[in-house]
Amino acid sequence: MNIGQAASASGVSAKMIRHYEATGLIPKAARAYSGYRRYDERDIHTLRFIRRARIAGFSTVPIKKLLSLWQDRQRPAREVKQLAAAHLSDLQTGIAELETIAHALTQLIAHCHGDERPQRPILDNLAGDGTARE
Repeated sequence: MNIGQAASASGVSAKMIRHYEATGLIPKAARAYSGYRRYDERDIHTLRFIRRARIAGFSTVPIKKLLSLWQDRQRPAREVKQLAAAHLSDLQTGIAELETIAHALTQLIAHCHGDERPQRPILDNLAGDGTARE
């Protein structure tokens, strides 16, 4: 199948397939006599794996490691678990940071009257002039 068909079958855009190929996440596609990329079911399965890993929040480097572990039938489960646990820890740290940001914004919004007054605690806080409550 060509790249458009592979994109439809895998749920990964043709642009991202080209990007994954250019960055080495997937091997260069076989080429037809006409020069068009050709993909088989194994390639589609790999692209679906990558799509699901992206949905789970993994970035390119961990996905490359996950692909390597997935393709290695002798892989130790502990490596996969360690990679997933590290990712979960990163996600939890990110969630905590976002909750802190949300709390700060909630406080700033509560102190902003949003009317014609010249007080502007949100802008003042972003400017770092210390006049707004933090």
